[in-house]
Amino acid sequence: MVFMVFFLFHAGDRHFYMVFPGIFLFGLDKLLRIIQSRPETCILSARIFPSKAIELILPKDPGLKYTPTSIIFVKVPSISKYEWHSFSITSSSRVDGNTMSIMIKSEGSWTSSLSHMIQTRQESDGDQMKYIPIAVEGPYGPVSMDFLRYDSLLLDSRGIGITPFLSIIQELALSQNSGINKFLPRMQLIYVVKKSQDICLLNSISPLIFGQPAEKCLLKVKVFVTQEEQSDGTVRELLNEFSEVQTVNFGTKFLNFSISGLENSLWMAAIAGISSILFLIFLIIFNHILVPSQKNPTKEKTPSWVVDLLIISSFILALICSIFVALVIRWRRLKKQILPTLQKQSKAFEKESTQASDALEEHEIHFGGRPNFEADIFAKFPDEKGGSDIGVLVCGPETMKESEASICQKKCGAKKQKPNFSFQSLNFTL
Repeated sequence: MVFMVFFLFHAGDRHFYMVFPGIFLFGLDKLLRIIQSRPETCILSARIFPSKAIELILPKDPGLKYTPTSIIFVKVPSISKYEWHSFSITSSSRVDGNTMSIMIKSEGSWTSSLSHMIQTRQESDGDQMKYIPIAVEGPYGPVSMDFLRYDSLLLDSRGIGITPFLSIIQELALSQNSGINKFLPRMQLIYVVKKSQDICLLNSISPLIFGQPAEKCLLKVKVFVTQEEQSDGTVRELLNEFSEVQTVNFGTKFLNFSISGLENSLWMAAIAGISSILFLIFLIIFNHILVPSQKNPTKEKTPSWVVDLLIISSFILALICSIFVALVIRWRRLKKQILPTLQKQSKAFEKESTQASDALEEHEIHFGGRPNFEADIFAKFPDEKGGSDIGVLVCGPETMKESEASICQKKCGAKKQKPNFSFQSLNFTL
């Protein structure tokens, strides 16, 4: 912003008008995002997994709907007042209307501080001490679930990269049970982890993996444990072994708002249009009052810096008026918000849930190395799941994404031969 002010005074208003639309929309977007992330809400509960990953349960307005693979930006003021981090939403808004969940892993200073805070608050006394305020912006995500157009889905993840696929699997399982979509893609989940205890992150979808007969199950799981030697355990047995999830419930005495999401897109477009019109109105008024007419030669010519100040003043006033309108709309919406009856119980599944089906387990687990994607996965997948149009969704390190993208391109070839592999990369950021 400092650079743009000096650019205006140096280059003049004529050159400034060339870049002004982008600057104006950038400033308006920043202010609207600040408004959208306020007021703060609180963490309802946290689930601590054996792998030290933590799932946070957040309150959500029942009217807020989002698509799988959506992300939210999170700020914890008690850790940092200006630091935001993006996380994939692991829950489905159609499965749970009152809460949403995200999963974090302690791999940096911010996530380690949050993990330590959760474990410390668990031992504290008093509802206020256990209250953790949190600011949320979003969710942002795709407009539609385009992965439904594929015949089959190959979901490939590494470690914490499993998070966006949890929401996809829950969404498709609900569609299967409700009968909304008659033709659903069959899925194969490739999950590469370092230690066998990391498999506990599949806990939230374990009823979907084992709770249905094999002939009706849309999902097949292949787990690859890279840093452990051969074991006789199955996916079911390892999930049972590492199913002990510690739940930390936090106080909700100070819960006044739940996450309500973004404003309506039509409202946002209207505010942007109003801001542009207000800028022109203020600029015309200031020019008419303070800048002398060129028809009057007796008056001195207005210095260029005065004109520049008028542009800046019009810019600021237009933003202030627009933000005031946005605040009124936001607070009217929050005033009508009815807080749902929130259950602090985590959505933990009992051990019995992984033992619901006595059918022969088709899921696989391999120890001692990473999978050979070209020979073991891509070559066998069409025979295992079928379909001529296969969606390959990948979430993990960039080197893995580049490698699988090149394999998909090689498989398709220039002649568009069947089956067709369509590569999609999932990221934690926009």
